[in-house]
Amino acid sequence: TEDVPAVNRGLDNLEKHVENMRIFGLEPIVAINKFPTDTDAEVAAVAAGCKKQNVKVTLSDVWAQGGQGGLELAELVVKACEQESGFRHAYPLTIPLRDKAEIVARTFYGADGVDFTPSAARQIREIERLGFRDLPVCVAKTQNSLSDDPKLLTRPRDFRITIREAKVSA
Repeated sequence: TEDVPAVNRGLDNLEKHVENMRIFGLEPIVAINKFPTDTDAEVAAVAAGCKKQNVKVTLSDVWAQGGQGGLELAELVVKACEQESGFRHAYPLTIPLRDKAEIVARTFYGADGVDFTPSAARQIREIERLGFRDLPVCVAKTQNSLSDDPKLLTRPRDFRITIREAKVSA
């Protein structure tokens, strides 16, 4: 069933992801991954949301059309790769891991802060003791939300993220 108001509510989440890419000095390309149940009005709503943010957008219809359905996206990506990048890190790599996690949570997810379980705090101290403090961090959380709570949809506000585990992946 078509639900353009739901799509419009979800644009708040898309806006945050676009904002996040721009923090890195990158210009995103939004691919609308079209499903058979998506209506023209829903696709148009996403495209309009992208236009409002001045971000490139294209339809990706590879499910129905195979490679043909992804050609325009591929062309946009190739053009982007040919441009000089303004990439920058979101934080200095030399700061403590806890501070990096705090920056990721506040800047990219919109959290009010981070809580570390005692176990995670011990693991972070050990990781730093072993000489891995200057690595970038990657936060794994639910894919369903910008928070660590899968029930907080769109662009949640007034929440904290709990870090339960820390490990080096190298």
